[in-house]
Amino acid sequence: MTARDSGDRRLRLGDAERDTFAEAVGRHYVDGRIDAEALTARIETIYGAEFHDEAEGALADLPDAPEPGAAASAPRRRSWLRRRGHGESEEAQPGWRPTPERFRDPTTDRIMRVWIDPADGRRHYVAEEER
Repeated sequence: MTARDSGDRRLRLGDAERDTFAEAVGRHYVDGRIDAEALTARIETIYGAEFHDEAEGALADLPDAPEPGAAASAPRRRSWLRRRGHGESEEAQPGWRPTPERFRDPTTDRIMRVWIDPADGRRHYVAEEER
């Protein structure tokens, strides 16, 4: 008997929905509601989830986040676009979506988290805090 047959109406989660949940958690990180360790744990929960209720649990204790880009001012956005360099940024910007992808920067030996700017699809690299 499946969950649907038993009356349990759990809905399966798709990749696009996982990305939406991850983006919401990323906005809370950028707004300072959670730290890097909590962000990592919540992103892992979301990308490991099979059902909506599991992913929703990663946001259960957080308020509704504003829409992507709502808090970003135009001058601030222009300033970080000028500092692009090779994609490394001091901090994630409002609207960027965190990904589960990480790597060790061979020049600095720091662990970098990859963020995507949905406005232009560019990848940005932000150093994770030391644990």
